[in-house]
Amino acid sequence: MVDKWPGVLYDRDEKNGRGPEKGVITMKQKSTVYQLTTCALMAALMCILGPMSIPIGPIPISFTNLVLYLTVYLLGARGATVSYLVYMLLGAAGMPVFSGYTGGLAKLAGPTGGYLVGFLFITLISGVVLERSNAHPVWTFLAMVVSTAIAYALGTAWFMFQSQTPLWSALTLCVFPFIPADLAKMVVATGLGKAVRAALEKAQLLPQAG
Repeated sequence: MVDKWPGVLYDRDEKNGRGPEKGVITMKQKSTVYQLTTCALMAALMCILGPMSIPIGPIPISFTNLVLYLTVYLLGARGATVSYLVYMLLGAAGMPVFSGYTGGLAKLAGPTGGYLVGFLFITLISGVVLERSNAHPVWTFLAMVVSTAIAYALGTAWFMFQSQTPLWSALTLCVFPFIPADLAKMVVATGLGKAVRAALEKAQLLPQAG
């Protein structure tokens, strides 16, 4: 049975061999519209929440990764990565969408730029695990922990190189203060993401897991 959205033209009913039929759209078409729309919306949400950081030292607490965790649940690996790349490109072009309402290539190349680049591992690793595990909350949460640790490692190594800071000092400044907040973000994103994803599956905007 073909899913229907009013007012949309559908090319052909392949099962019955009928010609164009007004008023119906396939599940694939509906999912594509959802993916494109949600990619744009989540990139916009990153641009809104990303600059709203909480300064606690050289590395502020950012809400960008909270949006990323949720985006992984809504879009999977590819969609979440595309959405984040759009955000990064806007920031690199000079829009003030990074923490502290900053932007430009200098921000990406600066001491904290490694964390921004490292966030790509969150979308890739967490997204792949989510897809392979059929959005299992425990496996997805563990993937978020592992991918965030990788982002920490990359960002801290770059911070040490740029600022000539010893390892322990860099961990004290850039990692240890953020672990509780990031774990809390993962818990929130897992609970909210699971609920939103279930609603989207029920609306047939996403394929059913299982």
